[in-house]
Amino acid sequence: MTGSPTASRPGTGGWSLAGINPVWPLLAALVAAIVFMNPGFAEPTGYMNFLKRAAPLAILAAGQVYVITSGGFDLSQGSLITLVVVGSSMLTDNDPAATAWVIPVMLAIGLGVGAVNGAIVCFLRVPSLIATLGTMITLNGLAFLWSGGAPRGYLPDTFRFFGRELIHDVPLVRFVPVSVIVLVVVVGALAWAMHRTNLGRMVHAIGDNPVAARLAGVPVNRVRVTAFMLSGLSAAIAGILLGGFAGVSTDVGTGYELEAITAAVLGGAQLLGGRGSVPAALGGALALTAIFTLLNFLGLPQPVRQVVQGLILIAAVALAMHRRKRTGT
Repeated sequence: MTGSPTASRPGTGGWSLAGINPVWPLLAALVAAIVFMNPGFAEPTGYMNFLKRAAPLAILAAGQVYVITSGGFDLSQGSLITLVVVGSSMLTDNDPAATAWVIPVMLAIGLGVGAVNGAIVCFLRVPSLIATLGTMITLNGLAFLWSGGAPRGYLPDTFRFFGRELIHDVPLVRFVPVSVIVLVVVVGALAWAMHRTNLGRMVHAIGDNPVAARLAGVPVNRVRVTAFMLSGLSAAIAGILLGGFAGVSTDVGTGYELEAITAAVLGGAQLLGGRGSVPAALGGALALTAIFTLLNFLGLPQPVRQVVQGLILIAAVALAMHRRKRTGT
């Protein structure tokens, strides 16, 4: 590690200039552009709805950054979201009282899928890209089989509360979406675990050099499994929020895993592992949502959104690799 101002400390996410991650100036510029195009965005209704839309992706990115920092990928997040939404619809079966036990079951499924991913990677020695790709296909198939391709019923209001309910009469901002409260709690907890506990230090050590970490006494397999479990849990929580937003669909989670990876990398996480930050991943998710919002204001079609997302991912990874080669960190 050098003393250069451009060098980052472990856990800061990779890119920095005088201690400021570039994702934050980027987000500020994007928000300014949105306000210029739509002055109503500066009102509480505008930015609270923006945070409400960004909440699932931000939670996903906060979980995904654990896996990326440890040196892996989790491509199963999107399909897990779909399974959570479809499964919740099937299990609640139009019964509002069922929400009390269905949500814990969905959270347990998220943790279980993450544990399976981690076990496949750690004990079967399957690369995480292949392991989670297989899980993605499997979960999509399970969701289709469970629902027959057409989920019956709907998600009751008690379930959708977390995704669409608003808390009114809040001073200064007038209202706060429940999903934003969930976002603050979940991302805050994940940020604390990543940057204030031994778990986060071990995740960074494994991503930086797993052999050295093992020789230093780090329980590499246990930490990697934990990282995948947190990623799965974040996907389950995001699925609960998305079910509240838009109801039941067999493609509700499509593409979210790539958006989460893009958001984490945009925040400075290195795909080779060893560098990653939960707050920076949050910034990346907000920036990516802001970019999509601008594209919508410009009236550009959905394929353009995919092109832009791909270019952002390529550019962010290229910049991170250039920095790694230049600084040796």
